[in-house]
Amino acid sequence: MSDEYQHAARGKLKLKCDSEIKKKKKKSKDKDKEKLREKVEKSLEQSGSGSGQNQQQVKPTGRVLTKAEESFKKMQEKMQKKRIMEKASMTHKQRVEQFNQHLDGLTEHFDIPKVSWTK
Repeated sequence: MSDEYQHAARGKLKLKCDSEIKKKKKKSKDKDKEKLREKVEKSLEQSGSGSGQNQQQVKPTGRVLTKAEESFKKMQEKMQKKRIMEKASMTHKQRVEQFNQHLDGLTEHFDIPKVSWTK
């Protein structure tokens, strides 16, 4: 039985300290983002100089949006504004009253019937 544990470490375990751990250096994403922004700004300036040209939206990745993507984005923004306006138009009290009216209009098919015949 002592042969099984022959290779086991004897004594207390040593824990790593912060000074012993070598920290990995992270790549500077800020520099990459700045370079990308500069490229996008340059492309926007170039496209902005020709006022007669068709204005196209450019994503932060530098990719130009297609017509379908532009229209989809516009519709999403429009629908979001519409939802916000609907929610802002009614107070909480009005919404609760409307919900109660809706519940009153539902059928009582799923209500629990009385079990007792005496009452």
